[in-house]
Amino acid sequence: MRRLAIALSTGLLFASLSAPAANAQTMRSEAAAHPRIVRAIQNLEDAIAYLEAAPDNFGGHKAAAIQASRAAIAELRASLAFRAQQDR
Repeated sequence: MRRLAIALSTGLLFASLSAPAANAQTMRSEAAAHPRIVRAIQNLEDAIAYLEAAPDNFGGHKAAAIQASRAAIAELRASLAFRAQQDR
């Protein structure tokens, strides 16, 4: 199950950048070079899914936490994309 999550997250990471094949290879290299960033993205995606499914609103913080987590994912993906551009 964990491998599937990793494969899906990594696949989404590359698909979301809609880069040509050469850039996709560079992005794979960046993801491999920065596994903690990839894990952070996966953990944030898991947290979002958990929060969305949770019946509690966590004292009114649920929506803000989901929004901030999505923003963090976007920034982490942008950081990998930036590194990929630097490597080209």
